[in-house]
Amino acid sequence: MKKTATAIFQAAIGAVAPEICVRRVLDRSHGRLTIGGTTFDTKDIDRIYLVGAGKASAAMAAEAEVILGNLVHDGFVITKYGHGVPLRKCRLVEAGHPVPDEEGVRAARRLLSLVSTAGPRDLVISMISGGGSALTPAPAGGISLADKQATTRLLLESGATIHEINTIRKHLSKIKGGQFCRHTNGARVISLILSDVIGDDLDIIASGMTAPDHGTFEDCRKILERCQLWDRVPETVSGRIEAGEKGEIPDTPKPGDDLFAGVDNHIVGSISDALDAAEQEAMKSGYNPVVLTSAIQGEAREVGKVLCAVAGEVKRFGRPVEKPACLLSGGETTVTLKGKGTGGRNMELALAAGIELAGIPDTLLLSAGTDGSDGPTDAAGAFADGTTSARAKAHGLSMENYLAHNNSHAFFEKLGDLLITGPTRTNVMDLQIFLINAGPAL
Repeated sequence: MKKTATAIFQAAIGAVAPEICVRRVLDRSHGRLTIGGTTFDTKDIDRIYLVGAGKASAAMAAEAEVILGNLVHDGFVITKYGHGVPLRKCRLVEAGHPVPDEEGVRAARRLLSLVSTAGPRDLVISMISGGGSALTPAPAGGISLADKQATTRLLLESGATIHEINTIRKHLSKIKGGQFCRHTNGARVISLILSDVIGDDLDIIASGMTAPDHGTFEDCRKILERCQLWDRVPETVSGRIEAGEKGEIPDTPKPGDDLFAGVDNHIVGSISDALDAAEQEAMKSGYNPVVLTSAIQGEAREVGKVLCAVAGEVKRFGRPVEKPACLLSGGETTVTLKGKGTGGRNMELALAAGIELAGIPDTLLLSAGTDGSDGPTDAAGAFADGTTSARAKAHGLSMENYLAHNNSHAFFEKLGDLLITGPTRTNVMDLQIFLINAGPAL
């Protein structure tokens, strides 16, 4: 079952490989360039800049370079450490994620410097994917990198959603929330975007570098207050938000702003594409697949319990699908850190599920990040099944204790149940694969 679940996961990853996603929308032939349905005569373009930011951006740019060839005038791409690939024309920098670092600050500065040389007859093609927000720290006036790092850590530890985290990031930046377009001097800007957020919200993916922002400074205060962080973030952060609420500093550009008149954003891949491929692979493996949702969210340990409840319904009553069944879901859960262990939302979800599955035969769950990483670890995720609890006891491990300390990585490492893929160079959130074989009903 582990082999089958892994094969289904790999099929899902293959469907959102950056080169496939880019080829869907980018084509060059007979002196014409087509991007997402818009066709340009290359004679009408003076220069093409190829830029990118995100975990998948380097691989996306590599494919774009193949298609564009000598049309690329210059380029610059920022990706996460270990996610780079050889590029022909673009310069590549690797930087820190999920907490931004000094390398990211320097890289963001170089990115803005490059696109600021563009003009109205030029075309800027942006390769954007999840992770781009942390990788392009361009602190707004009065905000330091240390301020952004501290705020990011607090938000991550609080269990804030990616929507909430990126709303804050946009209002502490001079590149996010559509502000990238303030630096392109009226050049045509087209972004190819690999989505890693629920709902494919353009202003949330990589903090919406080239998209109008729907969030406000008022929203930032509400988020920090809800997360009980208003009095814990650096004073420069709360001070900037207060100044924005009073109208003392401008907000991010909103829908309808003339800044976006020459800007197009195209989603080229998402969790839905991955789930479609997983569904097909599950059928090939002899399972009856059903996609529960592409928008799963909530506290990881609670989501794990809910998925086990659905699997139990299949096991007992054959609903919502008959055995052998494959339940599929995708999205992004959260973890509110209370312990000092090491793990990620997928491993925490699997650990909670392993407790619920104790002694239930013929069932297995794989929860993993499509980018190949789960939290600050070397694992994409983990497997849990009906034997996890018994094997843990045989090793003298308390599942409840490991869960209470958010120490899921150490737990699954001891059992040999981690999924380690290395960087996949794509990123469309997380995927859960729940297999229920045709054993006896409970």
